[in-house]
Amino acid sequence: MKVLITGGKGQLGVDAASVFQQRGWEVFVFGRDRLDVTKGEQVMEVVESVRPDVVIHAAAYTQVDQAEQDVDSAYLVNAYGTRNVAVASEKVKAKLVYISTDYVFDGTGIDPYNEFAPTNPQSVYGKSKLAGESFVRELSSRFFIVRTSWVYGLYGNNFVKTMLKLAKERNELSVLYDQVGSPTYTVDLVCFLEELASTELYGTYHASNSGQCSWYEFAKAIFEEAGLNHVIVHPVTTEQLKRPAPRPAFSVMDHMSIRLNGLQHLRPWREALREFLEQLHDNGLDQ
Repeated sequence: MKVLITGGKGQLGVDAASVFQQRGWEVFVFGRDRLDVTKGEQVMEVVESVRPDVVIHAAAYTQVDQAEQDVDSAYLVNAYGTRNVAVASEKVKAKLVYISTDYVFDGTGIDPYNEFAPTNPQSVYGKSKLAGESFVRELSSRFFIVRTSWVYGLYGNNFVKTMLKLAKERNELSVLYDQVGSPTYTVDLVCFLEELASTELYGTYHASNSGQCSWYEFAKAIFEEAGLNHVIVHPVTTEQLKRPAPRPAFSVMDHMSIRLNGLQHLRPWREALREFLEQLHDNGLDQ
């Protein structure tokens, strides 16, 4: 079985390549230098040359705050780039896995959002990713839309790495307590994607590590698990930390599709965090 991965140099793409390879797939990984998803002809040429069984579309414009000013770029990559990947995947009859986000919800709910909950993105990033979902549904006949949240892994920048870096520079930090979601370890997410891609259980899925927390609680857990007990974390509000793009206050997702299709749930977020910190240490990346 062949899998083609877009965004292959990002934190999700790198782990996807590793996991799929370990599980016996023939893996074709493309970063933007070799596959620019905004160029339709190039996408078609690459996909037709590989003729994959599955395409993992992880390439995305993810600079949430910058997207508020750079609207065209966000839509070019997240909407029209996804259209190009969907068209090419359909032509070679490949299954398409599109990585989407909890930002498609407005975050005003108090109960976890299932896959059938109405979307109402508030940021340009969220709107552009939802536009990508629309193209996938319109243009692909064999697709999995996988919404995830608060992703972190060994490669690239993420909240866990940022907290560990700041802990070396200062003893006190201020972190948001009024935004609640579910952290997701890339390796757990990719293992789920591999399981999903091996099925024909098409549709939309919510996939994050189990449980929920605020960014404040997440930060405290990071320091506790890393043994950095000297760091004092102060809870602050979204209003106090003004940022250009609005973020959902509550973006916990219910994994209804995983449950109803009998697939494997992702483990609790704190358990995953613990393993990630061990991996960081083993790879010498926690120095």
